[in-house]
Amino acid sequence: MHAETEILFRDSASKALLDPQLRANFRRAMDGLITKRRNQFPDPRDLQDLRNLSTAIRSRSLLSLPELLEQFEANCTKNGIQVHWAETCDQANELILGILRSKNAKTLVKGKSMVSEEMHLNAFLESKGIEALESDLGEYIIQLDGETPSHIIMPAIHKNKDQIARQFSQKIKDAKYTEDVDELTAMARKVLREKFLHADAGLSGVNFAVAETGTLCLVENEGNGRMSTHVPPLHIAVMGLEKVVACLEDVAPLYAILTRSATGQAVSTYFNLISGPRGTDEKDGPREVHLVILDNGRSRMYADPQLRATLRCIRCGACMNHCPVYTRIGGHAYEATYPGPIGKILTPQMEGVGVRHDLIHGSSLCGACAEVCPVEIPIPEILVRLRREATHEDVGSNVLGRGTGRTATEDWAWRLWAGVLKRPALYRVAAWFATRFGKALPAGAPLIKNWTRTRSKPVPARRSLSERMRAEGGSHD
Repeated sequence: MHAETEILFRDSASKALLDPQLRANFRRAMDGLITKRRNQFPDPRDLQDLRNLSTAIRSRSLLSLPELLEQFEANCTKNGIQVHWAETCDQANELILGILRSKNAKTLVKGKSMVSEEMHLNAFLESKGIEALESDLGEYIIQLDGETPSHIIMPAIHKNKDQIARQFSQKIKDAKYTEDVDELTAMARKVLREKFLHADAGLSGVNFAVAETGTLCLVENEGNGRMSTHVPPLHIAVMGLEKVVACLEDVAPLYAILTRSATGQAVSTYFNLISGPRGTDEKDGPREVHLVILDNGRSRMYADPQLRATLRCIRCGACMNHCPVYTRIGGHAYEATYPGPIGKILTPQMEGVGVRHDLIHGSSLCGACAEVCPVEIPIPEILVRLRREATHEDVGSNVLGRGTGRTATEDWAWRLWAGVLKRPALYRVAAWFATRFGKALPAGAPLIKNWTRTRSKPVPARRSLSERMRAEGGSHD
């Protein structure tokens, strides 16, 4: 499994690098997002103050997570929201299916939800005869092509206007070909409005869940989230258990830094606070609200003081926008629900570091992700930790799949490399041969060939203290 997955990632990444249109689409989009984010934070000190506050809020919430979840459930129940707990994605899918069948629901309109992507909910429901339609414009675009999101905020960021124009003309009934953005948006709106009006149920994600009030907060720009949660008679929300914060006061700083980090907006177009089903004196809103809270490995991350920082993520996507790997290969190359830097630490912890050994090594460890993360997740440090866990079964560790990525070939290679590095004379000889004959190596030895392609002479071996003292003509205390 480990070898097959690693080859798959390398092949996908190599294929993406050879696609000039894909790279151009990402380059243009990433440049725009980076510029917009920078413009929202003109004063570095103000940015750091907001990061410090946001990090403190998320860290404090996680420290009290068990108590906050109990408080949140109690207040949701008091408000009329029916709360369901799921340890695995399969359990969450079955819970949602049971809710839909209890209401004889055959059609579902979905607001944007990465947790539902994590669950592969659409495919599951369709296999049970229930139509699940994405109402977020980006999600709708990729659903037409049977694709998964390429970015956690902008799912169709890998496509340009011309590609979407061709897609709509081919996939939407009676749609004419046009490259006018307003007309393309109107085409999607026409289809989706009909679905909103006639859907049996709506589904949404949750950006923040407030324990003190039992409130679900939903951040969006298109209004589709509001339509999905208020027009159908049944609303189902899904969230990871880490989304809880203590009070409404905590939401404002997180919201402020989320929108600025994600899309370069001071505020999003819509911010929804949902605290229960329609009241007896209210004219709109769902008659029932259900909330499914998913674990899927999160409690295991929570149990480790270092890996717990993974759960601070507010899903802004800033780490992706600044990552030199992601911006060149896009999200699909990762073969995972969560791509980019956050996906490199989140996916292996959910699926196992041995199975996704490829992802934890798909990073240059440059630190750009940690520099822009609004809640200061130390992604490079966690990556290094997971790399070790993949090949070493440390006592007391609860990392899923720890030690299963280890191979005899890799062990032999590292022992050989360590032996060479410990002997400067041997290193010089090995490097001399590599730089002169490495290009002649067979295709089966690509790593050394790639290294020698960029090296005209060997890297100087580290000299001993006595050698440095003689060369510098002095002494060291």
